[in-house]
Amino acid sequence: MVAHFYSYCCQCLSHRLKSHSADKLGILRNLNCKDGDIMLGGIFSFHSSWKNKANTYTEKPLPLECILNFRDFQFAQAMLFAIEEINNSTELLPGITLGYKMYDTCGSIARSVRVALALLSGNEIEASPANACRTPAQVQVIMGETSSSPSAAIATAVGPLRIPMISHFATCACLSDKTKYPSFLRTIPSDYYQSRALAQLVQYFGWTWIGALRTNDDYGNNGMSTFIATAQQLGICVEYSVSFFRTDPSDRIQKIIEIIKTSTSKVIVTFLSNMDWDVLLHEFSKNNLTGYQWVGTEGWIFDSQIAAMDTNHILDGAIGLSIPKAHVSGIQKFMFDVRQLNSSNSVLFRNFWEALFSCKFNQSNSGEIENECTGEEDLTQVENSFTDMSLMPIFNNVYKGVYAVAHALHEILDCNKTCHKNVQLNSLTILQHLQKIHFKTKEGEDVYFNENGDPPARYEVINWQPTNKNMVKFVSVGTYDASLPKDVPESVCSKRCPHGTRKVLQKGRPVCCYDCVQCTEGEMSNITSITCLKCLPDFWSNEERDACIKKEELFLSYDEIMGQLLTAVSLIGTCMTAVVAAIFFRHRKTPLVRANNSELSFLLLFSLSLCFLCSLTFIGQPSEWSCMLRHTAFGITFVLCISCVLGKTIVVLMAFKAKTPGRHARQCFGPVQHRFSVLGFTLIQVVICILWLTISPPFPIRNFKEFKDKIVLECNLGSTIGFWSVLGYIGLLAMLCFIFAFLARKLPDNFNEAKLITFSMLIFCAVWITFIPAYVSSPGKFSVAVEIFAILASSFGLLICIFVPKCFIILLKPEKNTKKN
Repeated sequence: MVAHFYSYCCQCLSHRLKSHSADKLGILRNLNCKDGDIMLGGIFSFHSSWKNKANTYTEKPLPLECILNFRDFQFAQAMLFAIEEINNSTELLPGITLGYKMYDTCGSIARSVRVALALLSGNEIEASPANACRTPAQVQVIMGETSSSPSAAIATAVGPLRIPMISHFATCACLSDKTKYPSFLRTIPSDYYQSRALAQLVQYFGWTWIGALRTNDDYGNNGMSTFIATAQQLGICVEYSVSFFRTDPSDRIQKIIEIIKTSTSKVIVTFLSNMDWDVLLHEFSKNNLTGYQWVGTEGWIFDSQIAAMDTNHILDGAIGLSIPKAHVSGIQKFMFDVRQLNSSNSVLFRNFWEALFSCKFNQSNSGEIENECTGEEDLTQVENSFTDMSLMPIFNNVYKGVYAVAHALHEILDCNKTCHKNVQLNSLTILQHLQKIHFKTKEGEDVYFNENGDPPARYEVINWQPTNKNMVKFVSVGTYDASLPKDVPESVCSKRCPHGTRKVLQKGRPVCCYDCVQCTEGEMSNITSITCLKCLPDFWSNEERDACIKKEELFLSYDEIMGQLLTAVSLIGTCMTAVVAAIFFRHRKTPLVRANNSELSFLLLFSLSLCFLCSLTFIGQPSEWSCMLRHTAFGITFVLCISCVLGKTIVVLMAFKAKTPGRHARQCFGPVQHRFSVLGFTLIQVVICILWLTISPPFPIRNFKEFKDKIVLECNLGSTIGFWSVLGYIGLLAMLCFIFAFLARKLPDNFNEAKLITFSMLIFCAVWITFIPAYVSSPGKFSVAVEIFAILASSFGLLICIFVPKCFIILLKPEKNTKKN
């Protein structure tokens, strides 16, 4: 697999070389491989982009001519420097040598994963056995990659194996997720902190209307997402957010330029890599995209090569965050000594040397004359991105990563003057020690990882300032350190009052000295103040007194148990009344029913059913109609009921008095008179109710006085005179009925209707006499429940006392249902 990979990738080395791909692989391995007791893997992108060619489709396309990435050459050299320094040390890993295998991914994410798996499994084809490394291909730790997206891909592949991977420049906050990337660590801070620091930087300058430009990969998308979320919390608005990748077509760049030109924001926050700027800056210069304030990340803000390309001063005045300056003594001298690479006569060295000095080895006879390379050129006499030491902070990150591995191995092998070489190494043990490592570099810098595998977040605020020589100077204008404590020393007379309290000044002391007193009920405070705010009538303070919450509304509802029980009792009473009416109707021709004035009995049963049902109008949220209906319906139906009972009482009384000769009372109180008496008594109540509803009807109110923290929804009586007139009229008829029944108490025992009516009226009066104090003293919805209970109890009293004994005789004692009895 890897042999095929390199045979393709090495086409990028030079389209003029005719050697076979297998030979190239062997030479490349010899260049980037060194034996050691413990092997480290290095994954770098020595080729990051390629030259565009216009194919004519008339001849076979030439192989890709890739562009060398001198930056990753520098990072690889930093790794070699650290390994050489450790191998020459007598204090760290004495007697143990570190080896390495280092490979080029050619800027491909897929190839990065293939190389990583090949390093771990040893599944490589030895193209040149004589020069190949003699140790197994499996490595203990992987160093790299430089970018976030390939790092995420590699970390996903090696994570389940718990193979430690340490990146020096992959900053995507997504890589801190240990559930996805359990073995990933890095020596550069996560963009989690950088995104927030950038938002705070933008807020510091008062920029509230900005544009956003990002690389379309894990680094740009995740970083910008966090930045925008933080910016919005800080009151910063983002006019547009566009993405770009270096392989996008030119029309995509033109579209981005049009968006920037047509927008009104003049500050642009970028999450871009240096390779994207290589493409964008040229187009921005052609379109004279000046006059904007650029805010950048560590990906480019301190890159001198970007500054050198900015000949039109597009980025002058740019500000952003960079990794703090660092120094690694001896690394510059090591990097400049690259003649060792020529010992192998490798293809990579020749390509590297030709690009470095703009010369050619073994020039052809094509007529094209170029400088000839000798291999002895002086590197100190050239100025390009390889000799540029501005990326020293990144070199330091690579250096720290290698030393972290060495210190972890030092502990695992229990090294003192010598190391125990018989210790069986495994990736999980190395990972666990790496996660707990804490040491100082020779320059005195602390190195450790947090629980997410990230180092402490420290940044410098860099500003691009033009100089008189038409150059740009990177000036440090501030710092950001997330590892410092957030709090500052506290020196106060009294601590700030918490929410829900107010300040009370201490007598005889300055205003800085005060006590904190909790707000009273119904008041709140969510700021430090000497007063508490009173809640609106519909609201009440919570227990903490730091907010007003809506009051609970109380009314007798069908959803609660009490409402459901009262509804059930009301329906049971209605059904019982219907059953009694059915019994009476079926036996309407029997002497018992005929002797009890069947017409008044059926009218009484009808009115009792209405009495049971009218209690339902008291349940539910009060409304304008329900308030008027509940009291008038109750008053009229009960008068109708009592009128029927009064009529029956008079009938009983007159029936026996009429037996005396010469009396014509029976003729004076016949069926017609019964109907008119019931109608007359009821009409009087109807008139009272009409006057009540006309003058001052009941209406729904929100009672705030009953409870402090609740609202009682109830019906206001409107006119209390009307309400008590309705009740008083019912009471008057009940008293008349009771008096007439009492007068008829000595009638023959066989016809005891008057006794039953007397007993029912006693129950009726007792219920309503006890109702008045209970109604007045009951709070909220319980007063409604008391009224419903009085209606139901008095209705059941009438039904049971008057009709149940008759039903008992009709159904169970039919022998007594005779005219004689």
